[in-house]
Amino acid sequence: MTHDLTDCSDNELTALALAGQQTAFGELVRRHQGWVFRLVRSHIGDSEEAVDVTQASFIAAVGALRRYDGERLFRAWLSRIAINKCKDWRRRRNVRRLFAFALPMDEAYSVSEKTPDAERVLGANQDLARTMSAIAELPGTLKEPLILRTIEGYSEAETAQILGISQKAVEMRLYRARVRLLAILQDS
Repeated sequence: MTHDLTDCSDNELTALALAGQQTAFGELVRRHQGWVFRLVRSHIGDSEEAVDVTQASFIAAVGALRRYDGERLFRAWLSRIAINKCKDWRRRRNVRRLFAFALPMDEAYSVSEKTPDAERVLGANQDLARTMSAIAELPGTLKEPLILRTIEGYSEAETAQILGISQKAVEMRLYRARVRLLAILQDS
């Protein structure tokens, strides 16, 4: 029996994937890869690294699929995985930076990260890059609700559910994130 997987709900696809139908998980990836990439890119601020972190998010989702609770939205569950992978990426990057500084300077240059050439970015792209960079500077407790609510378009209730906090906490963190973001952008 074949299914038209595009007509299946996320819960039906997870059940099919758990039953061994690999194409069902492929459909989940196809369905969600765009917004997961945007979420990750918004969180870490680097498109090339975001591709790797997005792939790592889906790999982690495959491994954790048996623990998916069908009562939750699949999108909310996958968002939490992607955010955790972003945190892992940031920790690894910080460790790499620490070791880069510990090396002799001539060796450290070959390990250091490349920064984008700001002169090549024009007009709106320059503003977007500056804003994304400023968002990446925010602490995770402020960055996560800002990205989920304003960039990904989740409601406050959905954002609260994804982050495991109250709606009031989401509201307060959004306010603080916007104030801090404005300050960062004015200083740059």
